Amino acid sequence: MTDTRPARTSGTTTSTRAYRDGELIAHGFPLAEVSDHLEKEGCVVWVDFTDPSESDLTELEDELGLHELAVEDALQDGQRPKIDRYDGHLFTALYDVDFDRESGVLSTSEVKAFVTSRALVTIHHPEFDVSRLERTYDDNRDLSAHGVTYLLWGLLDCVVDRHFDATDALDDEIEGIADDLFDPRPRTLDVQKRSFALRKSLVQLRRVSSPMREVLNTLLRRDLKEVDADMQPYFQDVYDHVLRVSEQNDSLRDLVSTILDTNLNLQSNRMNLIMKKVTSWAAIIAVPTAITGFYGQNVPYPGFQSPVGFVTSCVLIVAIGGLLWWQFKRRDWL
Repeated sequence: MTDTRPARTSGTTTSTRAYRDGELIAHGFPLAEVSDHLEKEGCVVWVDFTDPSESDLTELEDELGLHELAVEDALQDGQRPKIDRYDGHLFTALYDVDFDRESGVLSTSEVKAFVTSRALVTIHHPEFDVSRLERTYDDNRDLSAHGVTYLLWGLLDCVVDRHFDATDALDDEIEGIADDLFDPRPRTLDVQKRSFALRKSLVQLRRVSSPMREVLNTLLRRDLKEVDADMQPYFQDVYDHVLRVSEQNDSLRDLVSTILDTNLNLQSNRMNLIMKKVTSWAAIIAVPTAITGFYGQNVPYPGFQSPVGFVTSCVLIVAIGGLLWWQFKRRDWL
């Protein structure tokens, strides 16, 4: 074994591994030794780049026979999740995701890969935690005898699992919002902000996860020489996870829409309740206003300028106000 620390070339972090006959024979070796390992019979290599430069990929382009259009796509961000077939190799663009529960924001990080018969080259930004991919490979060493197909499956499985985790986290957050809808102390603004943030994250997740079905469908084709037929069930398992993510995403989007509609209906109901209460109290207050206004006339009337008039007005205010309060309370207006 060589040094396990990542090598650096022109400011670019690289990680390397070499497998032979299902065994990890070297890792952490310099890029210059990649060709040495590829010369060995039955040896496959994984090369991982973090923010490679054009010169880094040009070196691999000549060594692995990569197509110039694929190299151009690898250097440019904003690719749609896809898999392209070139003469002698495949090129795929995927997206790793990370969901922040506190803010409700979903962040994405582009991951690209070249797949040849003897090598897998992955390219990504620092946001992608390559150690998770390494753990996937380490936890499934019994599949390493399948060479590059095993490496490609590990990459897809790692990325799709992240989609699955993000979907589950979004599901939990949306359920929390649904519970907040019927909180005795309404938090309308918080529910609206959180709902829109989660809906935006769902749309973003759908944008990067739905095209994965096309990627897996391509890899499941029997005529694809780069994929070992014995690994088909494992790719089918990843495909099933992709379908579950897609279906759950659609369900969650519908649920968020329902929550937003329900929140608006609840606001309308609360407004109607408030208007009923305000109107009821206004009607009750209008009674003493009308009575005191009548007894405040500067004209003679029964009980004018006498204690009888004062007592009569007070009795009328209490009696009529009490009657209105009882009627409104019985109708659940107060």
